[in-house]
Amino acid sequence: MMNLWLRCITGPKLQRIHRQPDPNRAEPNRIGPGPGLGGVRQLGWPYQPKVLERHTSSILSWASILWSLSYYTSPLLVFYLYRKGYICLSKLVPVGQYTGTLLILLLGVACLRGIGRWTNPEYVQFITILEETKKNNSPENKKKLASYNFDFRSWPADFRWDEVSSRKGQSPGGVALLKPEPKHRGATDSVLNSVGKLPCQIISYLIANSFGRRMLYPGSVYLLQKAMMLMLNQGQARLVEECGGQRAKLVACDGNDIDTMFVDKRNSQGEKGKKLVICCEGNAGFYEVGCVNTPLEVGYSVLGWNHPGFGGSTGVPFPQNEANAMDVVVQYAIHKLGFEMKDIVIYAWSIGGFTATWAAMSYPEVSALVLDASFDDLLPLALKVIPESWRPLVTRTVRHYMNLNNAEQLCKYQGPVLLIRRTKDEIITTTGPEDIMSNRGNYLLLRLLQFRYPKVMTEEGVRAVREWLGASNAIEEASVYSRYEVDDDWSTSVLQSYQTDQTTEFPWTVGEDMTLEGRRQLALFLAQKYMRNFDATHCTPLPPYEFQSPWTL
Repeated sequence: MMNLWLRCITGPKLQRIHRQPDPNRAEPNRIGPGPGLGGVRQLGWPYQPKVLERHTSSILSWASILWSLSYYTSPLLVFYLYRKGYICLSKLVPVGQYTGTLLILLLGVACLRGIGRWTNPEYVQFITILEETKKNNSPENKKKLASYNFDFRSWPADFRWDEVSSRKGQSPGGVALLKPEPKHRGATDSVLNSVGKLPCQIISYLIANSFGRRMLYPGSVYLLQKAMMLMLNQGQARLVEECGGQRAKLVACDGNDIDTMFVDKRNSQGEKGKKLVICCEGNAGFYEVGCVNTPLEVGYSVLGWNHPGFGGSTGVPFPQNEANAMDVVVQYAIHKLGFEMKDIVIYAWSIGGFTATWAAMSYPEVSALVLDASFDDLLPLALKVIPESWRPLVTRTVRHYMNLNNAEQLCKYQGPVLLIRRTKDEIITTTGPEDIMSNRGNYLLLRLLQFRYPKVMTEEGVRAVREWLGASNAIEEASVYSRYEVDDDWSTSVLQSYQTDQTTEFPWTVGEDMTLEGRRQLALFLAQKYMRNFDATHCTPLPPYEFQSPWTL
């Protein structure tokens, strides 16, 4: 009894029961055929704590929120106390005493909450299943545990980065990233330069690890997640109960836990269901309410995951941690879920383009890459919101700590690519949504075409593509296309002829002996095939009919 009570004190918060783990027990609040995909019956209901547990949990929750507020405001608070003369030994001792008393009171509240849980049969059944699963992580126990939605920190790991045979015995470490090219200097000059830049390096580190990272990934802020908790729980309930989703914890090579959700359509949606779409969310996106819904409604199998520090994932979303997380997600899809590389599509929205392009670069056998509302490089977007005098500091901070170099990574991938540009995008434009030419998706397209077809994308070809990119609607696009007299059949035959006679590896030399008119026409043809416009703002969900496979010859 005492052992069970202690487990109830230290056990995780239970939020929802997706389905009854014991088939012999009656299921309350059974809801008929679910409105979700596939018509699966919804069997879930919110966990109902008893009065004692409900009130004590509320007290502890408010204490957690106040602690978070004090943490984020601590620099200002310390500065204020210092100016008022409160930071001295004689005044700090009573503060320490009050803090100790408060901690003892909170411990007593936690013990009372344990009693409330101990008297609730639903929680006792849950904590018993959780303890059994920790001792014996069998498929049967995991299936029972999957009936509950609870604090993900207590979820047993389902897959580790080193479970792959080729990685057994390897020491933990980060996966490979593209690094900025170092500037070559003399030995003496390099030492003096490093010493001179030490203050700037310290400031860059502080910026990146304090408000910089939180501004770039606001979804990692605890208070925002707390405000969205109800919405996230509802989204997860829909994925599990209506779509048959399977939640899993993956352990990346840096030790971070990655929260994932897999919806398997291989047995119900024909050919599309045999394809897996791995979804990479935006900087405030979660798989519970994010872009996974678009390919899911189309009929694909879907694997969503949360950035480090988002939802149930641990860590902080720096580029290295992001790539480590994406690596273990791809490995999980291949070695645990059983998909082949040729059946995997990487789909990303907004800042998720970094991990998507990294995966395409690192796993070139994936079948396709779809980037929605993404950008070429973070630096131009960071520079647009800061004073001119801060440019050197911001440039250094971005390049050393937040180097989201999407275009550079994208050019390493040889497979099919589709870019979706939001014509009213207000986030990834450098001058505003009314200036469509400042959309950084344009630069992503130009970098890709210039790398793959350098002989076509000469000065004249680039000028023609820029004119097409400047069109604000479909009518203007068609006008540019017809003015250059682009012949789709001729362009396709030229590319197919080159592909037959030459190597298929990019960059291609097609267009080398072509007239200026031919290069312009071919450049516009390629631009239209690689990019599609979507008349919407940055955060508008992508409709299912806009999610299409990238063009291939």
